Formats: sequence, structure tokens, C-alpha cells
Amino acid sequence: MLPGSSDFWFLPLGGTGEIGMNMNLYGHAGQWLMVDCGLSFDEPLTPGVEGAVNHEVVAPDPKFITDNLDLLAGLIITHAHEDHIGAVEDLWPRLKCPIYTTPYTAAVLRRKLGYTHFADKVRIIEARDGEQLTIGEFAVTWIRLTHSLPDPYGLLIETPVARVVHTGDWKIDRDPVIGAPIDARALQRLAEQPIDALVGDSTNALKPGWSVSEAECFDGLLAATQKAAGRVVVGCFSSNIARLVTLARVAQRTRRRLAVFGRSLERHVATARAFGLWPEELELITHRDVGYLPPDEVMVVATGCQGEPRAALSRLANDSHPQLALDKGDTVILSAMVIPGNEAYVQALVQKFHGRGIAVIQKDDTELPIHASGHPNQEELKQMYRWLQPAMVIPTHGEAAHLQKHAEIAREVGVRRTLTGRNGDLFRIAPIPSIRRAAVYTGRIPIAR
Repeated sequence: MLPGSSDFWFLPLGGTGEIGMNMNLYGHAGQWLMVDCGLSFDEPLTPGVEGAVNHEVVAPDPKFITDNLDLLAGLIITHAHEDHIGAVEDLWPRLKCPIYTTPYTAAVLRRKLGYTHFADKVRIIEARDGEQLTIGEFAVTWIRLTHSLPDPYGLLIETPVARVVHTGDWKIDRDPVIGAPIDARALQRLAEQPIDALVGDSTNALKPGWSVSEAECFDGLLAATQKAAGRVVVGCFSSNIARLVTLARVAQRTRRRLAVFGRSLERHVATARAFGLWPEELELITHRDVGYLPPDEVMVVATGCQGEPRAALSRLANDSHPQLALDKGDTVILSAMVIPGNEAYVQALVQKFHGRGIAVIQKDDTELPIHASGHPNQEELKQMYRWLQPAMVIPTHGEAAHLQKHAEIAREVGVRRTLTGRNGDLFRIAPIPSIRRAAVYTGRIPIAR
């Protein structure tokens, strides 16, 4: 399958028809450009067993492009979430291509690759906000957006036959805690030349209105912590530095000492400090010191908010964590959404805590928000299309219902054409938009973690 000089194609290998495991290819003039290389956690180790909670990490199978490595111009990572960056350390030996990303994400990637034997062989090229780089046959401009971690970027991908915006993950956040708000004028300037297609995030397409701003979580987390008599343990995504800063401020306000449990949390905090994103006045204690403090002076942020069996939250639930034992009367706050497919794992985790007399607060248990999604609700999708005015929208990053609703929303605000499909579908953006099922293997492969 060789894209011609008059064609521009989009081919998702992961993340379209599902949430997570993002891997996309853009094709033009005999080359492919890969965007993102992520993981998913939705594969049960015991398929067909209802309530099974042990699951394995999986990645998209890159066989299509690894069988044609001479056609791969490079790999772009849009941001540092595991469903976009997590498979690089496992799949790069098969891809063997340069990686393009922005400085913060590059730092996260280098830390991850530091555990491999090939880290010094990976060429990582850093791009800045608004910078354009030529990658093979593609001119790529980085577009700063807002999401639930530092340094999230969309892409303007240009060739002589088409201009395409690939949003990655995004939302419109007027007060993101970390980083600048979304730049509406910069987005409007992109539309000064026609945009042929937008390939965009569909995660929250079923949710009306606007998403909650990250800054709004402070009051909800403060109220939940003030009600807790014993230790407070918070589960959240380790890459969400804004949420961690908010929790540190809550701990400071409630006279608690904050520690983080989990290697990924430690790595992200260290990276945030290196980039000046962690306020100096917010102190952390080491996990070794937590067990010596009175319960009402403890706040712990722990990995494993999706019920991952080897993460810190599961070990706390099983009373097997080496640094801390929870007691009856302690409180666990799950400051995160449940990723579709992980419901059974999270419910099993909650039941273990309840069985030991430990309270669990989830986002639907409080009037004030304790979690803010990093993805756009319906009104944000509409606003983006008013800014960019794309001729066509290709929904991605979502299950079938999300994709269909996203397409419907785009049409409501005047987008002339939408194309919806799934992994392995070949979307022709130029010269004449169309979609067909390609003869592309779109399996998944287990990752040993």
C-alpha cells in the first residue's frame, strides 16, 4: 500500500473504535508519518470470566508499518499520557525511526527509555510551540492546546494536496493550573488557509455542555479532605501535574504532609520540578516517612486509580504495601474518571477498601468536582469547529457511540462532511474524500510490565 503524490491518507492502527492504545498513520507521496504510540489496559487475562480483574497491558500491532520501514518518515508523540507514549519503549526497536515531540514530553520519554538497553540509539528531535518541522514529505506545525498534563499539542500536517489538523487530546480550559489557557487567536489564524480535515478527540462527545476546569477541583478536594478524620489517600493519574499541585495545596491548607507512592508519580514530579512547574513552597515528604506520622497529618497520592493489580492503590487495598498500612476510618479519594473497560477493576478495588472499613469517595459522590476531564464536551467541540472551520471531520479516540455523536455534533455546526470508521479503515482525505476497509492487520500485542 503506497500513497501516491496526489493522495493524502489517514490510517488508524489503534485508538479509533476504542479509548486508549493510540497509533495513527498519515500517508502521502510514498511515505507514512506515525502519530502516537500508546498502550491500553483493557485485555483480561482470563477472557470470558465475568468479574475477572487481572488484566494485561497491550499495544497496537505495528506490523503494517514495520513490514514497510523504508516508508516510515518518523514518529510524533503529541503528549506524555501512556495511551499515546507508553508503547515506545517496547515498539521502537521495531520502528527504528526518529521521534519528534516537545521538550516536556521528550523529558518524560527519556526517563522511560532510560530503563532500556537502546536509549542512546533513539534520536529525539524537540519542537517548540508554533514551530514547523519538515519530516519527510510532511510539514508539521505544533499547536499548543490544554489537556490534563503539561505540554499537550495538536498538529497541523501539511502537504501540497491537503492541510490536516490532528488534535490529539485536548479541552478548552480557561484556568488549567499548570500552563497557559488555550489560545483561541492562534487557532483562528490556522483557518486563514482552508483546513481540509480535522482528526479529533471524541472521548467526551456524549457529554453535553462544557467540561470542568482543572482549577475547580480545589474546592471539592479540600471539602473531601476536611471531612476525613484519618489518613487520606488519593488516586489520580500520575501525569496530571496540575492535580498533584492542587492536592499539595489542599494538604498545606489542612495541615497534612503529602507523599507520592508509585514510580510513575515520582518520575512525573521530578520532571515537573526540572521544568519549573512545581511551586517551590509546596513540600513533599518521602514515602518512608509517612508511617511515622499521626493519621490526621497524612495525605498520600498513589498510582493505580484504574485498579491496576501491581500499583500502589491495589497494594494498599490488599494491606501489602511495605511503607503504609491503612486502618478503619481512613479515606480513599478516587480523583479520576474510570476509563471504559476498567469498571470491574475499579469496583473490585473499591470493594476491598469497603471490606476493611475504609471510606471511598468517587467523583459522583460529591457535589463539588474532585476530578476534571482532559477531553472536550459537546460545546467545546462546537467551539473548536467554529474556530477552525474544517471542511471535513474524522472522529477518533473513542468507541463507536462516541465517534458517531462527534460526527453529528460537527455537522450541527456546519462541517460539510464527516467520515467515521475504526482501526484499519483507510480514510482518503485528498483528492476525493472516501473511506474503505483496507487489508491492514490491526491486532494487538501483549506488553510485559
